Amino acid sequence: MDHDPKDRARGPDPARGEPPGPDPGPPQGEEPESGSGARKAFLLRLPPDLHAGLKRLAGRELRSLNGQIELLLREALRRR
Repeated sequence: MDHDPKDRARGPDPARGEPPGPDPGPPQGEEPESGSGARKAFLLRLPPDLHAGLKRLAGRELRSLNGQIELLLREALRRR
């Protein structure tokens, strides 16, 4: 069976049993829609002791670690 070179440009086809590729995200130069649930993801490196303290605090307040960090950052911004 010969393969058409255009098939590669088209990408994987789940109908033919080909797994989908990674989500390419928004088109180049465009920002994702900013709705009420939109979040900007980024890597945050923390010292192990600070990470452990934040995790304990989040557990006591029944929040996720991410939610706890977001809450603390918002409180700190309000005070400035």
